[in-house]
Amino acid sequence: MTAGPAGIRQFRWADYDAVVAVWATAGREVVPRSELEAKLTRDPELFLVAEDGADVTGVVMGTYDGRRGWILRLAVDPARRRQGIGRTLVAELESRFRKLACPRINLLVLPDNEAALRFWQELGYLPMPDVLCTKPLDEGTRQASGQS
Repeated sequence: MTAGPAGIRQFRWADYDAVVAVWATAGREVVPRSELEAKLTRDPELFLVAEDGADVTGVVMGTYDGRRGWILRLAVDPARRRQGIGRTLVAELESRFRKLACPRINLLVLPDNEAALRFWQELGYLPMPDVLCTKPLDEGTRQASGQS
């Protein structure tokens, strides 16, 4: 096991299976290929992977709508945690948001995930009292998720 932060670069399609594996081992929801295809038409430079040699060790996906940046799906291989990989991914993503003149970055954390809340607060992200509301626009998505 190599210590220290990994190299960070933009996602490539050849990374997809390795990224899915990191998301799955980290207990994160996997973003379907079709959704990633749509995302990558907007801001591919905000989808980053951490690598150590040929191994993808972490991943983070950012989006920017011209007003706010969003950090989504940060995950680090559980065997590589506590080595600065997550922090390095976030720092690079923040740098890319700055280059886009993004004034504020948002992210979502489940309220019972104390470790994640602590991680994000250590990086300067503060909890807000907002309530997330969501509405699937695709009927198939609503049925698959059990919503009616």
